[in-house]
Amino acid sequence: MHLSAMVFVTVLASALPSGPLLAQGKFGTSTGNTKFSSVTPLENVNAENKKSQVILNTANNEIAIRMNMREFVFPNKLMQEHFNENYIESEKYPTATFSGKVDNAPDYTKDGQYDVSATGKFTVHGVTKERTIKGKMKIESGKITINSDFEVPLTDHKIEVPQVVFVKIAQVISVKAQYVLTAK
Repeated sequence: MHLSAMVFVTVLASALPSGPLLAQGKFGTSTGNTKFSSVTPLENVNAENKKSQVILNTANNEIAIRMNMREFVFPNKLMQEHFNENYIESEKYPTATFSGKVDNAPDYTKDGQYDVSATGKFTVHGVTKERTIKGKMKIESGKITINSDFEVPLTDHKIEVPQVVFVKIAQVISVKAQYVLTAK
């Protein structure tokens, strides 16, 4: 098992509720929505993953996110194949993860919308980078919704684009995430 996957499994396992832990503030989803886009003058590439897994422990503000790279769906099957085989190398690097802490955590007991950020380790294509990701957190009726927009430079994660398609793939990918978390 890849080291980043082992770290994620450890964080995820420690965050999963069992028995009396339910009252301690564990929220999660296995149907989180993560989208990315590459926009260039020659071509736009968009994909969506509706199976992102997220665990938030409101007792200590730890958050863990995991997504299977093969779960990204493209409008064009050839693009999906190239993404998995040539760029992300999903066979070798099957998941992307983020594990860290909510920096400026709100009072989870009060409904409202809050500007938040999380700092932690972001792993894509087998390369881990320390990242702070900003977003919005909405707390309402026992649910926590997290929205974030951020960018991922391909060079940060050693994702190489062949020269023949270099002008068709943006060197910085835009990512949008929406995760609706419920008590676990």
